[in-house]
Amino acid sequence: MAPQRTVYALAAVGAGTGAYLGLRAWRSAPSRFAHMSGSSVVAPDAAAWVTDFLNAAYFRRRPELRDLDDLRLAFAIVTTRWHRLGYRRLRAPDALPFHRAFGRGRFLDGSRSPRGTLAREQLLEGAAALHGDWFEAAYADDERRGWGIAFETLDERAAYRPEERLRSASLGPLTPERAPRPEQTWHTYPPVDVPSAEGVIAALTRPETWPDYATEIGRFTPVRSGGLEGQTFEIEVAAGTAQGRPLYTRGYVTVTTLVTSADEAALRAYVDELNDGLARYGRDEPAAVPEGATPLVGFDLTTHEGHFMGAGHNRLVLYEDDAGAHVRAAGTWDPMPWHLEQAYRRAGRDAQHAFWGQGAREEQSMLHQIALRTAPAAAPA
Repeated sequence: MAPQRTVYALAAVGAGTGAYLGLRAWRSAPSRFAHMSGSSVVAPDAAAWVTDFLNAAYFRRRPELRDLDDLRLAFAIVTTRWHRLGYRRLRAPDALPFHRAFGRGRFLDGSRSPRGTLAREQLLEGAAALHGDWFEAAYADDERRGWGIAFETLDERAAYRPEERLRSASLGPLTPERAPRPEQTWHTYPPVDVPSAEGVIAALTRPETWPDYATEIGRFTPVRSGGLEGQTFEIEVAAGTAQGRPLYTRGYVTVTTLVTSADEAALRAYVDELNDGLARYGRDEPAAVPEGATPLVGFDLTTHEGHFMGAGHNRLVLYEDDAGAHVRAAGTWDPMPWHLEQAYRRAGRDAQHAFWGQGAREEQSMLHQIALRTAPAAAPA
């Protein structure tokens, strides 16, 4: 092995092991929360080098050179590697094949991107070296991309079972809020305008496409076969992105209620109950669906044990009014345990609000990404 590769590999292994031991020591008290660091695809001892790879693809690049789909591409390269390794979590030694595939472009080729970073062309070249020449076309093909993975063939995609992520998911029981309603937090996020209600419904009801709407600070990946009803999502969220040093943790939510305009009575009852709760227990919170608007879809995302927000659930509602179609989030949460409250105050609150569209740049909000990606293609000039 070349000396440069040896140094890189040892540094990656050492950093990953040190980070893992440090996290274990620091978070020994709230052990369940600590167990949720990283993802079900990346083991704690690989977190350092995988984060370094994501930084090179996106966060370490100058803001004007960043493209959010490059971050999604980098995640897909990692997740596709997990898939092709037979669903074994990536570990510290897995840094070696990544360095062989991407190291030259990152550290020696300064003509296409600043050293230490990876331009899109370099990401695709490295992915071809790591996975095969088929990867670029597969990633660009909506029929061969799903669950954040690029599949070599349609048959391979059809055979995939998203439950494979549950091998390392640490999926605990559901934890809906249980505190008296006046003690709960009720919050409505601003509505996000969407170009087409039909486009949003088509996007949301195909959970395998949700990684396509990943943002700088979070992504949803389904871990069950089937559609939206009863679906469980692994949420990977990042704090510290503003400093270019993201720290990832994860949580799980399940769709426990889904109502649509196919059952207008159930949908209206759902909206009325939500609006009534916001009026009674929220602090000057607006209605989730304004008076006079027509609701189209509503569903609950209920937390599982170990979620970084504690016990509660979030809701998404899609509605139309005279101004067009809008999608909106509204959450209800129990008071947080002390360790979650401290983390939330320092890093979580702004990210949570931004992810659901409150005061956010489009690169941070999943709802804005859905709106952008479901917009009709512009006609040729």
